[in-house]
Amino acid sequence: MRSASTPSAAGTGLEPGFRGVICVFFGSTDDTAVPDADSQPRYDLHFEAATADTLSELMSVFSSSRVGVRLVLAGPPTDIRAAAAAAADCGLLGEEVTLLPHETGPRLVYCPHCLATTIDGAAGTEVKCQGCATTLSITDHFSRRRGAYLGYSAHAEEAA
Repeated sequence: MRSASTPSAAGTGLEPGFRGVICVFFGSTDDTAVPDADSQPRYDLHFEAATADTLSELMSVFSSSRVGVRLVLAGPPTDIRAAAAAAADCGLLGEEVTLLPHETGPRLVYCPHCLATTIDGAAGTEVKCQGCATTLSITDHFSRRRGAYLGYSAHAEEAA
């Protein structure tokens, strides 16, 4: 959900060829404080969560921007990492993206067996994959492309 004061990014909201700082805020907070943009033009968006529709709209925003744009993502870790993965898919480099997590929260865990993503807690714990029901151990390896931590079969050596 976009805040009422922000124009639509798709269509007329963001001028074509925008070069500045795009600030995207997730969650129910009204806190829109980010580091100083060094007098660069700034475009703010606010969403409740990183849903498929939200990420689609963000990809539209990214396609309207030019080389040199900077992206600041603030909010819950799962939302900002999903948005960062969408930005990477659109060609933004890691150096162009700043992540400002508001809180510690659940982690997204990627299952290499069925390619599903499951929500869980901290590294070193185990979780049952929501896609294939495999018990996954969670590593501290984070994939920026997937926007999730890597899981692996927890008891693979014992299966023999």
